[in-house]
Amino acid sequence: MNAASTARSHPLGVHRVLEPAGAMPQDAWKLDNTPAAHENEILCDVEVLNIDSASFKQIAQACDFDARRIGDHVSANVRARGKQHNPVTGSGGMFVGRVLQIGEALRGVIDLRAGDRIASLVSLTLTPLQIDAVTGVDVAAARIWIRGKAILFQSGLWTRLPEDFAEEVALCVLDVAGAPAQVRRLCSEGQTVLVIGADGKSGLLACAQAKACVGESGRVIGIVPRADTPGARLLEREAFVDDLIVADARDAVASSQRVESAAPQLADLVINCVNVPGTELCSILCARNGGTVYFFSMSTSFTAAALGAEGIGRDVTMIIGNGYTKDHAQIALQTLRDRPELHAHFNQIYARKPE
Repeated sequence: MNAASTARSHPLGVHRVLEPAGAMPQDAWKLDNTPAAHENEILCDVEVLNIDSASFKQIAQACDFDARRIGDHVSANVRARGKQHNPVTGSGGMFVGRVLQIGEALRGVIDLRAGDRIASLVSLTLTPLQIDAVTGVDVAAARIWIRGKAILFQSGLWTRLPEDFAEEVALCVLDVAGAPAQVRRLCSEGQTVLVIGADGKSGLLACAQAKACVGESGRVIGIVPRADTPGARLLEREAFVDDLIVADARDAVASSQRVESAAPQLADLVINCVNVPGTELCSILCARNGGTVYFFSMSTSFTAAALGAEGIGRDVTMIIGNGYTKDHAQIALQTLRDRPELHAHFNQIYARKPE
């Protein structure tokens, strides 16, 4: 038994922080990514990284969408920081892997055994990660296949991979599982709900949940950058939205005017699922006074949102997206199980292996 397996450690992973002193793993600049489990840690053999949409878009643009350069960029970042934490967007992603070792304090306490295949439900920004090699990059799906190891802390969330989903589909759904779960919590019958970025992964799940929650007396409006994307066509074909608006949400005035033309009373709830910065004001302008804006996007600037609402005198409740909501993994997966066409869309777009 090695020293790491018996070393005492903090359940939130503070013992893995190398710098700065006193930081939590998520906001630390650098973590100790030594691939051996302390007494209350789980060591995993990592196969796939699903980088969050905002982070991958920024990295891909910086690398001219070249797969090899993207892989090198992520590897260099992990070597420097001991985790996949994009310093530009501040976001990370999640992983799929196989359990290699369970610390002594957790054996028999958690329902997990060596050899189990799991997906992490905590951000890579707080997950000690070591990459030995990048074996494939799917630029369209924001997915990177690797050989490497990761540590889950005692507080870290995980789930076994569902048997009725393609692994790649389960991974991308679980990565945005907080969106449909929060939407179900925030929506109520008869509301007008606006989803910005409606044709992406989180947007499609949010629209499907919102439509089910608002009922026939409610209304769901989607904003998409183009009408000819597979996601946009699906939204209309399956009636996940009542109105589909093609607009650039970074143009707050023009976009909000389009929404106001469709819904003069504006939205009771606005859900922001975009992967680019600069859409905070559009989200606020589209919400009625007394309404709610849910920023699920990792591109959101709290400063821009807070000062923007103040500047236009809009009294709205603003919620920063929490990646965790009780039972969020089950809710997200069930959203696809209940909607075969949506499940088929995710299979077509995301169920791909590395070339």
